[in-house]
Amino acid sequence: MEEVNYLVMLYDFYGELLTDRQRQFFEDYYFNNLSLGEISENTGLSRNAIHKNIKNSEDKLMFYEEKLELYKKRKILESVIKDINNEDIIKKIENLY
Repeated sequence: MEEVNYLVMLYDFYGELLTDRQRQFFEDYYFNNLSLGEISENTGLSRNAIHKNIKNSEDKLMFYEEKLELYKKRKILESVIKDINNEDIIKKIENLY
């Protein structure tokens, strides 16, 4: 379950970098809870082709995070914000993202 949440967070950061088809399959699988078989029926493609496409999308999301580290930086920023006592500063920082 943690890996699914992580992939969904990465999708929030990098989803626009995927192709339309990759986004559709990823969203169908992770957000719409469709099985590979259901996506296969809806698209006319084989389950294996759907699986490969989703796996490729996951790999790309991981690659983007490895290079750009937006998720990692967001987590660090969130931990820094927790240690700040000034509400005005917290609001200003939170408005940045």
